[in-house]
Amino acid sequence: MDKILAAAKAIATARRNRTPLAALPPDIAPQDEAEGYRIQRALHDLLLPHAGAMVGYKIGCTSAVMQRYLDIPHPCGGGVFAKGVHDSGARLAASDYVRVGVECEIAVKLARDLLPTEAPFTAEWVGEAIEAYYPAIEIVDDRYVKWETMGAPTLVADDFFAAGCVLGEAVERTKAPDLLKVTGRAVINGVEAGRGTGADVLGHPHNALAWLANHLAAEGRGLHAGQIVLTGSLVKTVWLKAGDSVTMELAGLGNVEVAFT
Repeated sequence: MDKILAAAKAIATARRNRTPLAALPPDIAPQDEAEGYRIQRALHDLLLPHAGAMVGYKIGCTSAVMQRYLDIPHPCGGGVFAKGVHDSGARLAASDYVRVGVECEIAVKLARDLLPTEAPFTAEWVGEAIEAYYPAIEIVDDRYVKWETMGAPTLVADDFFAAGCVLGEAVERTKAPDLLKVTGRAVINGVEAGRGTGADVLGHPHNALAWLANHLAAEGRGLHAGQIVLTGSLVKTVWLKAGDSVTMELAGLGNVEVAFT
């Protein structure tokens, strides 16, 4: 079994069993982020029977607050799977996660494909490929014995904390507010736990989407019509416990809610 598949199987087993992942053995741990993404692609194939079809991507580390928190100075991508996507108002079991957390995000749904042959992509180009925006909660899972020591390549290999999302009502692109001025508030059990604006996401969420499209194009892959992309958190991750209720308020886009039981 080759190193890439061995690492992917180790991560997939930990995820299915909800076992905190320790550092991968040195002989299979990714040496750099490029190798991390190769493991991630192999992992996605292993997760499909368990997690459902891959329906989009999440982009992590797109804001200064998250780059400081994770000590990673650039964006990272991960997969979003069908069984992890929920409608606002969902009630989810905290026990389905190792250590569940939430982030406040602007999500997009694509109206058209963004093919690798069309690269390089700009923010303006990808903006015109968007069908709708959503107020979104990214669900993240600290699946690690100690994430601070895992290193970016292994975090990338394991979808960069991705564990799904909760989507509010869609807002058509032509009716959306200026994303730079959208203020997001994370409210946990009625108490504000963080706030940020669309401008905090790489200067504009469309910049994050362009980064993802270019990142995938460099691997010969594209984005596709109907896919959902979570563009990155406006606030620092909030870690939760069973019994917590979450509302993300994105002014001009709407609210989105989830409760963990």
